[in-house]
Amino acid sequence: MTSDEDERLERAILDLLGRRRPDASVCPSEVARSVHHGADDGWRRLMEPTRAAAQRLYRAGLVEITQGGELVDPATVSGPIRIRRTR
Repeated sequence: MTSDEDERLERAILDLLGRRRPDASVCPSEVARSVHHGADDGWRRLMEPTRAAAQRLYRAGLVEITQGGELVDPATVSGPIRIRRTR
């Protein structure tokens, strides 16, 4: 079961991607910042939940996860990633 925050993060990923050209990607920090309400750096606590939301969307076949422009498995990747629509 997902929480309200999880659902907001998933919607934010899909919404941000929906506003970009089809081959564009988003950074998890951009998603976290869009969901966090406030001028402080509280968005940082949303980074891992954002990666988890991206992984759920990946398993559902809605997004792909890349690192350095190459497709990666979000369950095993570490370091910076990008999220894009499934091609």
